Amino acid sequence: MMLGIDRLLADPELRKPLEGKRIALLAHPASVTADLTHSLDALIAAGINVTAAYGPQHGIKGDKQDNMVETEDETDPVHDIPVFSLYGEVRRPTGQSMGTFDVVLIDLQDLGCRIYTFITTLLYMLEAAAEHGKSVWVLDRPNPAGRPVEGTILQPGYESFVGAGPIPMRHGLTMGELGQWFIDHFDLDVDYRVIEMEGYDPAAAPGFGWPSDRLWINPSPNAASLNMARAYAGTVMLEGATLSEGRGTTRPLEVLFGAPDVDAPAVLREMERFAPDWMRGCRLRECWFEPTFHKHAGELCNGLMVHAEGRFYDHDAFKPWRLQALAFKAIRNIFPAYELWRGEDFKYEYTEGHLAIDIINGGPGLREWVDDEGANAGDLDALANPDEQRWMAEREGVLLY
Repeated sequence: MMLGIDRLLADPELRKPLEGKRIALLAHPASVTADLTHSLDALIAAGINVTAAYGPQHGIKGDKQDNMVETEDETDPVHDIPVFSLYGEVRRPTGQSMGTFDVVLIDLQDLGCRIYTFITTLLYMLEAAAEHGKSVWVLDRPNPAGRPVEGTILQPGYESFVGAGPIPMRHGLTMGELGQWFIDHFDLDVDYRVIEMEGYDPAAAPGFGWPSDRLWINPSPNAASLNMARAYAGTVMLEGATLSEGRGTTRPLEVLFGAPDVDAPAVLREMERFAPDWMRGCRLRECWFEPTFHKHAGELCNGLMVHAEGRFYDHDAFKPWRLQALAFKAIRNIFPAYELWRGEDFKYEYTEGHLAIDIINGGPGLREWVDDEGANAGDLDALANPDEQRWMAEREGVLLY
């Protein structure tokens, strides 16, 4: 198969509309060609007139390790072009930066989850392009989580940098498809094109969204594996909890939780009792870790690691959002007074007025379900199932593969 960047570089006819134009590139460390050349270097080597670049959260080089760490604008030392940060003083492209190009190429590897901020950056660039009369091309890449849809749709009033619009946690779209959905939903008047992948089949085993011959390169510092990408639509919710998501270890966001005061085997037993069907499609393993930074730094934590990989992975059965909700519920059942949620003093993605867990989920429904001692598994399904069905129908018109 060929990714969008490789098709663009290989086909002069695809590049023809770029002749005589000033080109910008929005990219990160996983923006590479089939031979692992960074897209910026490859485009310039191909004779494309790249006059500016943009970096999303964590920077174009991906050097900002922790979450919510800003990046400054800079000048690329090799190509001597401006590199504008879209996670620094601004989140949206400025009018000044939009004046540096005619067409922007967006080549970002996504994780298939609403929370991953690259999709909000995509929306903001589309909105800016519509305002300034610029063209947007998405050089499409695989969604490593594949086509499955899961989670409740973001509610009005919960929009944020991790909530670009009424989308469920797992959206099941590529960046190119999602860009078209944004244009349709927000009625944007923008010149838009997707350089589609060739030979991409998101239903094909064993990758189910991630082709088996593709190397994994971290699109952000803590997205260290395909296993993380699959689990992320659940484990990202730990960012709104007091439990560790494994930051400060070599396998962040691949654990359902870690804490020095939680008995992981007891939680596992309660999960198996409460909703065993939500545990299908992966293997959970007790683990111990001592984070070197972030939550519980320097403390020995007991937790559960998710293995949605190898012979333990069942693509159709795996439900990471429900699995993570189940872990929260089991902890709440065993330890009713446990201080599970981060408080309002923690400004998640600089938001005000809502708990971080609610910002992440796009509403209070999941948290209220966890905290309701009388709630059962069917109650959460009753919240999520209608939203999932609605999204499945809504996205049909933008599917390219």
